[in-house]
Amino acid sequence: MNLNEPIRAETAVDALYADAEHWHVNTGGETIHAKRIAGRWRTVKWLTAAVWLVFFLGPYVRWDGRQAVLFDIPNRQYHIFGATVLPQDFWMLSLLLLFFAILLAVSTALVGRVWCGFFCFQTVWTDIYTWVEEKLEGTPPQRRKLDKAPLSASKVLVKTSKHVIWLLIGFATGFSFVAWFNDAPSLWRDFFVGEANGAVYIAVVLFTVGTYVLAGFLREQTCFWLCPYARIQGVMLDKTTVIPTYDVKRGEPRGRIKKGETDANRTTGDCVDCKQCVAVCPTGIDIRHGQQEGCITCALCIDACDEVMEKVGRPRGLIRYASLDEMEGKPTKAMFARPRVWVYSTILTVALAGIVYGLSSLAAIDLKVLHERAPLFVTLSDGSVQNKYTLKMLNKTPEDLSVSISASGPEGLRLVGAEEPVTIRHGSVTPAMVFVKVPKKDLTQEQEPIRFRVEATRPNGQVVRSERDSVFIGPHR
Repeated sequence: MNLNEPIRAETAVDALYADAEHWHVNTGGETIHAKRIAGRWRTVKWLTAAVWLVFFLGPYVRWDGRQAVLFDIPNRQYHIFGATVLPQDFWMLSLLLLFFAILLAVSTALVGRVWCGFFCFQTVWTDIYTWVEEKLEGTPPQRRKLDKAPLSASKVLVKTSKHVIWLLIGFATGFSFVAWFNDAPSLWRDFFVGEANGAVYIAVVLFTVGTYVLAGFLREQTCFWLCPYARIQGVMLDKTTVIPTYDVKRGEPRGRIKKGETDANRTTGDCVDCKQCVAVCPTGIDIRHGQQEGCITCALCIDACDEVMEKVGRPRGLIRYASLDEMEGKPTKAMFARPRVWVYSTILTVALAGIVYGLSSLAAIDLKVLHERAPLFVTLSDGSVQNKYTLKMLNKTPEDLSVSISASGPEGLRLVGAEEPVTIRHGSVTPAMVFVKVPKKDLTQEQEPIRFRVEATRPNGQVVRSERDSVFIGPHR
């Protein structure tokens, strides 16, 4: 099919979107130097990329005298502002992973690979690396010319400067990653005096080299060949998904503007075949040949096309966010009229509710009560009945606590073995054995409810407590 020849409007969309012989996938044989132009979607890309500033700045936020978010793996404590999450609470991690997995699925189903185009760390870091490259080496034609130029002092200076900056960005990435797992201010001191853990140096080197190679050299090849999401996203789209789309009916047949041509005698479509949409594409595809594996829906082709349309006096939107159903003139469903959206939204809501509940119900002390089973009770010489319990107290605070233990239940209850406070170590479980005695005459049934309570005061004056219900077992009545 010759895309420069007129085609019938009623078959244009089917012909172009079904024909894959014009698709372009760069297999690494060329370096793509995408053109940068200003525009609405370029601004959106920079704003969404700014979200990653949290990655670099987050470790330096303080909370209650310590790092606000700290994943303390050696001590198996994960501090998230005022909450301390221990391995026992990691059921919330499953809900968190489920939430983001479904969020990725629903966003892809609705608006395509919006994650890839605007939020993905590979896309963002590659964008920053190519921005540095453009500032030092110039526009795409200048960069291509420099690549082919013979070795010279100026070329070595420019190339060396670029790679040094790239490595510094990679180092900042690796160091920031490690800072989430170590106290950031202490890490700076320990790292540069050689006192940091060996795993820290290994992690920083791996992230530095990985960022340098992936964002500086592989670039779009990472999306094509290494990213699993890029391989499966095609099955997550349908004809109602809104993605950057070329309006075939309006744009074809393509052709340059002829001198003296007016709308009345024009024989070509709105596309002037300037190829600016290809020039700005970071993966080097031609959006006019339909949705392709390489398209990350970054919408930069929309900016490029709109700019050209304004210059030639034609309406914007030749390339725009639209569904294939819309392009084919079919009725389009409202976003929330699609069953899949409701299913995804329900799962998202349940997962998010579980995470919120888990974080809000985290207690500084987690108490578990184990009733002795052999024997269930002992009748003492004074006529009272005794039960034995093991209390397991999990301290989720970053400091050791001195806790007092009490119990309430049947009339005449007396707690033995908890007269003195018990010290429970931070981040670990401390067991305590106690006995509960109740006069036999005060027992009204074989099993009586009993409640244990532990309470402590933190160094900052905060009182923390936890309660747990159990049973007191007596003889059969």
